[in-house]
Amino acid sequence: MSAGIRHPYSGALYDKDDDGLVVVTAADGRRGRFRGDGRWVDGDLGDADPQMCGWVAGPRIANHRVGSVPPA
Repeated sequence: MSAGIRHPYSGALYDKDDDGLVVVTAADGRRGRFRGDGRWVDGDLGDADPQMCGWVAGPRIANHRVGSVPPA
């Protein structure tokens, strides 16, 4: 898993696992796994921000503004 993204209001950590699901860890330690559209899969945390799930689950695309482009 990568470093993840913190939700600006709840403080929950959103991260992508090896199965392509979004793992959400709440501030109190509860965890849940969700699909990219925010639907619950498993875990003791039953709700998540669907927009954050979509952002984290989406493809990682190389961009000239964000990272270096490999030489041709």
